[in-house]
Parts: sequence; structure tokens; C-alpha cells
Amino acid sequence: MSNPEGAAGAGTAGEPGPPGLPAPARPGHPARDAETPASPAPATRAVELRHLRAFLAVADEGNVTRAAAHLGLTQPAVSRTLAALERHLGIRLVDRSTHHLALTPEGVAFRDKAAAAVAAFDEALDTGRLRHWPLRLGHAWSAFGPYTTPLLRTWQERYPATPLELLRIDDRTAGLTRGEVDAALLRGPVESPGLVTEVLFTEARVAAVTADGPLAARTSLRLADLAGGPVVLNTVSGTTTPALWPPEARPAATLTVANTDDWLTAIAAGRGSGVSAASTATLHPHPGVAYVPLDDAPGVPVLLARRDGPGHPALPKLAALAREIVARG
Repeated sequence: MSNPEGAAGAGTAGEPGPPGLPAPARPGHPARDAETPASPAPATRAVELRHLRAFLAVADEGNVTRAAAHLGLTQPAVSRTLAALERHLGIRLVDRSTHHLALTPEGVAFRDKAAAAVAAFDEALDTGRLRHWPLRLGHAWSAFGPYTTPLLRTWQERYPATPLELLRIDDRTAGLTRGEVDAALLRGPVESPGLVTEVLFTEARVAAVTADGPLAARTSLRLADLAGGPVVLNTVSGTTTPALWPPEARPAATLTVANTDDWLTAIAAGRGSGVSAASTATLHPHPGVAYVPLDDAPGVPVLLARRDGPGHPALPKLAALAREIVARG
């Protein structure tokens, strides 16, 4: 799962910090420990963006030394900044018991909030976006299905001053919870807290099988036809899990991948079959993969999701246009 670019960057000019917090190295200057000789920040000191950037860098790199190199700081400075953030929050964000640092459950939950805060700050200072504030619409794959092109074209005709940016992000919420997009087109149930969703339409499911395999010649398939061999599951952004099959007829084996491209490659290589929404067949054709209708699989709801709270002012227009496009058929 990728992180917003601002999450790993060092603090920038205009991000004030109290004495005792690390500042980024300038070009041509070595990394420095900005907390020396000042004493570590007390727990009552306010959290600054540099605290969040340091935490996100550690979360991304899984190692304080690499995080420090990425930020242009010293390792002790990053360690103390992370510790100061944990003291302020009163929780442990990182498990330091192993050589490769891992986030605690609280750290995992805080990571999305921190990334969204940093992304919002960076976006607010982007002068180009202030002149033309794009509406960023995320998706993990297949976008708005057959309605993708009509949506983009109609939006451009009606709202030319507000660019609609369609961004593919391999994440269960297509970057929405991390603040990378303003809204997202998602498939299947979404349980992430803090999101408001609306079902726009339902897609049929199809089987994706190896193009030169025996199942490719069938006019339709059933879930049981796939259960005898491995099933390829995209566990990062996909909607298919073994629970799609009845408990007594689950797949004999599964192969997990992290995105749609790897999912297609594995199926084309004959490593297993897969299940996806019907629009995948149109928007993600592959010479090594054949898509066959599934007779007994439930449909996949396609959702328009946004964060619960103030957002881009054009979000109501996007929701209204999406409903209109679907109603046209």
C-alpha cells in the first residue's frame, strides 16, 4: 500500500516547530541533530507536522535509520521525535522489540490519520491547486465501469473550471482514508470508519481463467468449477475472498497478490483462476486471460464514497452526475 508523497518528505519552510524538534537538512548541508543541545520536547508540547512526517517515514521504511536518511536527519533526532509524539498521544505507535520495526494496532490506525493530515497541509500550500482546485476521484481498478467515459466527458463539458482527476490507487479505499483523493469509486462492502458511501449500481461477477485452459471454452461457469484449483485473490484492493464460496465448497488453495496487474499475470500464467466484476473484462483485457460469466455469484455493489466531514465543494455535483449517468443506462 503506497503512502502520499508528503508522508515521507521532510518538513518544509513555513512549518514552524518549537525548539528541540528536528529540522530538515538543506541541500549541500549534512544531516543534523536539531534537538541538540536542547532537551527532548516535553509531553505537553503541541504536535507539529514534523512529528507526523517522522512517524510516517518510520512507518514506510520500517527502520529508523533509513527513515532518518530519507528525511535528511540524524537517527537520534528521528527517534526522539517519534518518542515525543508517542508521549503526547499517550500511546505506543511503534513496536521496537524487533530489528524491523512494526506498527502497533494503534500505530496502524494513526497512520491513515497522520497521512491525511499531512496530505491536506501539502495540498493547502499548492498554489497551482488554489487556482484550479481539481476534484480527485480514486479507484482501485475499473473506475466507474461502463460509465467511466460518459462521466469524464460530461463533467468536462459542464464544469471545465474544476478538473476531474481519475486516480488509480491500489488500496481498499483507493486512497480515500489517507487523504490522497476527495472521493472514490469502490466495489463491495467498505467497513472503514469515517466514510459515507452511496450504492450507484450493481455489477455482475465473472470468472477470470487462463485463456488456453479448459474452462475458457465454457459459455458460463459456477463457483464450484473454480474451487477445484487455486484461486488468485487480490488481498489489497480486491473484493473476492474465500467467503464467496459456501463453507463446504471453499477453494482447494489460494494465491494472494497485491494489485490487479499481478492478479492478471498470475491467472495468465496458469497459477489459478479468479473472480471479479464484469467491468474488469472490458477495462482490463489480457491476452492470457479469458472472462466467463458466473451463474451463481452475487453481484458487486459499486459505491461512491467520501469522507464524513467537509470536503471538496464540488462533491455534491459529482454525486448528482454519477446518479444521472447511471440512470441514462
